[in-house]
Amino acid sequence: MKKILSALLGLLLLTTLPLSAQTLTVAVAANVQFAFQALRTAFRQTSGIDVQGVIGSSGKLTAQIKNGAPFDLFLSANMKYPRVLYRDGWAANKPKIYAQGALVLWTMKNYDVSQGLKLLRSPAIRKVAVANPKNAPYGQEAMKALAHDGLTAAVDPKLVYGESIAQTNQFIVSRAADIGITAKSVVLSPQMHGKGAWVDVDNRAYTPIAQGVVILRHGEKTRPAAAKRFYTFLFSPAARKIFARFGYRLP
Repeated sequence: MKKILSALLGLLLLTTLPLSAQTLTVAVAANVQFAFQALRTAFRQTSGIDVQGVIGSSGKLTAQIKNGAPFDLFLSANMKYPRVLYRDGWAANKPKIYAQGALVLWTMKNYDVSQGLKLLRSPAIRKVAVANPKNAPYGQEAMKALAHDGLTAAVDPKLVYGESIAQTNQFIVSRAADIGITAKSVVLSPQMHGKGAWVDVDNRAYTPIAQGVVILRHGEKTRPAAAKRFYTFLFSPAARKIFARFGYRLP
């Protein structure tokens, strides 16, 4: 009984703290990593609430949430994983699209990327980085783009898989891979701006990457007002301007 009372008291104290004294923890798909930094800064300036991000592939973050990870919201790289979480009772609201992501072909080496994905047929290119399609929606769409252009058989032996877009970017930037398919939000970030050469992947070659957000049950129970405020902020003009700056299409 004492343990139960202590837990209830702790929850009461947490939920009655001033919003500015609370810190949200958000599960963030790796493609949103750089945009998230701008979002959290803008949100903190207007609300006084700090937001910490845990970066990873959407599939692995979903597994962590189902295993009880104390995340308050989830910014996914697709709609599939948030829908699963809502269906299974881990999310407090139906997923809503906050942005649509785009693919680019990116390299640190001296290749003519204006050729687009056809460049990947070149014998000079031995390693092509993509996010693991088992866990990462951007990897799934990269594979669709390769198939659309009839490149699956030629490129498959060259593929090296990152566990997320973040690791895929590491392969590209470190030149461990000759070239890679990644998120446009990465190459437009201040951290990566001007590095290497990139070109958009034809958006007819893959499905627009609709990305969904949900408030998780943990956030609903422990920080409901702060979680709702950040969720609402993601659809504000200020946030939409940030998403657009990082190359996302707006719903």
